[in-house]
Amino acid sequence: MRIQMYDERFVTPMREELTQLGVREMRTADEVDEVLRDVRGTTLVVVNSICGCAARNARPAVARALERGKHPDRLTTVFAGQDAEATARAREYFAPYPPSSPQIALLKDGAVAFMLERRQIEGRDAEEIAKDLVAAFEKHC
Repeated sequence: MRIQMYDERFVTPMREELTQLGVREMRTADEVDEVLRDVRGTTLVVVNSICGCAARNARPAVARALERGKHPDRLTTVFAGQDAEATARAREYFAPYPPSSPQIALLKDGAVAFMLERRQIEGRDAEEIAKDLVAAFEKHC
């Protein structure tokens, strides 16, 4: 059973900001496990959110970072507050980092290689965040 906090009509454009970039949406725990369990290589996992810092900072930063140089083998996302089961499962892969929305993780061979938590997203502009992502892609991808 999916628990959704928001009307899907409002969330759909926020989902599409990432899916239009080729980011695969994971909406169930099974989909998360299918993509993240025992995976080799690099995977970006964006914990999307309806909050202002996701709209103003996180999603635009991901878009900008993907326009430059190297990028992860797989691009994925879950939507906090909308696809609760998928989000909870994705966060299990982020240990020891606590839950945060938005949140951007770069996994390498299934382990967190780089993490941006809300506190590192909120109050910063998209270009600054994109630079952090690009540096992580250059280092780990």
